[in-house]
Amino acid sequence: MSEQPRPEIAVDGFPRRSRYAWGDLVTSADHKDVAKILMVGSGGFLFLAALELLLMRLQLAIPENTFMEPVTFNRVLSFYGATSIFFFALPLIMGIFLYVAPLQVGARGTALPRLSQIGAALWVMGSIVLYAGFLWTPSEAGVNPLPPLSELAYLGNNGVDAWLTACGFATLGFVLIAVDLSTTLRVDRAPGMAWRRAPIFAWTAAVGSWLMLFIGPILLAAFTMLMVDRNYDGTFFINGAGGAPILWQHLTWIFYSGAYMLVLIFAFAAVAEIFAVFSGNELFNRNAVMGSIVAIAVIGTLAYLQNMYTAPIGIGWKYFGMLMALALIVPIGLVFFNLIATLNGGALRMRTPVLFAIGALVSISLGLAAEMQQSLVGAAFYLKGTTDSTAATSFALIGGAVFGGIAALHYWFPKITGRAMGEQLGRLSFWITAVGTLVAFVPMALAGWEEGQVVDAYKFFNHTGVNFYNMLASIGVLILFVGVVLILINAVASVKGGARAGHDPWGGDTLEWFAISPPPVHNFDVQPDVRSARPLRDIRAAIAERAREVEQRAARESQPVA
Repeated sequence: MSEQPRPEIAVDGFPRRSRYAWGDLVTSADHKDVAKILMVGSGGFLFLAALELLLMRLQLAIPENTFMEPVTFNRVLSFYGATSIFFFALPLIMGIFLYVAPLQVGARGTALPRLSQIGAALWVMGSIVLYAGFLWTPSEAGVNPLPPLSELAYLGNNGVDAWLTACGFATLGFVLIAVDLSTTLRVDRAPGMAWRRAPIFAWTAAVGSWLMLFIGPILLAAFTMLMVDRNYDGTFFINGAGGAPILWQHLTWIFYSGAYMLVLIFAFAAVAEIFAVFSGNELFNRNAVMGSIVAIAVIGTLAYLQNMYTAPIGIGWKYFGMLMALALIVPIGLVFFNLIATLNGGALRMRTPVLFAIGALVSISLGLAAEMQQSLVGAAFYLKGTTDSTAATSFALIGGAVFGGIAALHYWFPKITGRAMGEQLGRLSFWITAVGTLVAFVPMALAGWEEGQVVDAYKFFNHTGVNFYNMLASIGVLILFVGVVLILINAVASVKGGARAGHDPWGGDTLEWFAISPPPVHNFDVQPDVRSARPLRDIRAAIAERAREVEQRAARESQPVA
């Protein structure tokens, strides 16, 4: 006699969870977990970069100071450059892109999740290699280790090799993450999510990923060639042996200029999302903003030659670099105009994300205005290599990475953690950071503009007339450091102690607010159909219409029959 069939549930196994939350985090290939590693790590390196900047400014607070030895100053400068670019700014940007953009386009995950996981692991390895350099000999070659000074004949220790390895690992990691992100945004968008309907932040994530796929391999090639020169008798950058030191400048400045543009377009996209939501308006002329984002990425990278005006290149190439730099006025101006126009007629809610967004635009505009004068070939001969150029770059990058990054973090923190960052501490940290930025870099710009103070020098002399400027700049960096510490304290304290924010605390119009907070592994229980550039507003309208229909039906049924 056969047994009667009965319902049966068959499973391959239950998901295993680590005893510790970090165990699940570091072994997960979910794009949100990988992004958390990048964002949390970048926060730690933001502290280290601010500390290293403070140490250098303490050395430069008074003339002929002996607080730091020249070699120590160069080592701190080398760590500061790598930390601020490769281990703070770029991982923060790629991390927020990786977390938010797949959610915004309605994807259930990323297309190639293991690539992002490997990319984050390479970035972690790079950070370990960089700071393990303190166990032997750190690099002394500065922010950009220019040959021939970084060749074995001048720096015979292994500090440059460790620096190249660390930054190379990080860059390769960013390239792998960009492959995953660009593929996801190309093939895994929700039904109806055409590019013309994609959120501006997701569009910028796609543009930024393609930009990283272009500039990342170029930098890796430069690193590889310098490693071969130093360790395997190569001649890529050896003058007179078939190589050319200037080749290093071409390759690395393409990367640094592209990374500069990546920071700017990230900040513009984050500000666009924040302004639209907190003003209650749709992004003004979104098609112009989308086109301008592409133009900034392309033209800004081609403008790399403006960093080489004092190099022995043809005058035609110098004017080409100036032309590209000046051409940036058009797309950047369009972005600024449309962002400001988005606020017109809206009831702006002045919350902390808005404050940091406004701070980002102000700081970036100051930096770009100063950069514009240095894009002129004649002026650049006097200003390049002075602290004026450092101040210009710092204004733009702090505006994009610090103010823009923290604005994005405040805005999407409820989605990441389910809690909101502290409002009062957030406002306090903003004002302290804003004051510190102005007090630090305006005097630095004046010292370079008026007195021609040399950049990256470990000391200055009493008779140069920059004593007051340097003391004021050092005080400003100290204030900036306090602001950074308050930002990090607010973030750490809010993970567990922040107010519960719900799934859509800001009333956003994009699909990441359709998911629960924090989102599950599969992101969405139901993948929505997209019919406009503001899909969540459409969903709210459909729900409201359905509720009205139910109320009307109930009212009709409750009426007595005649």
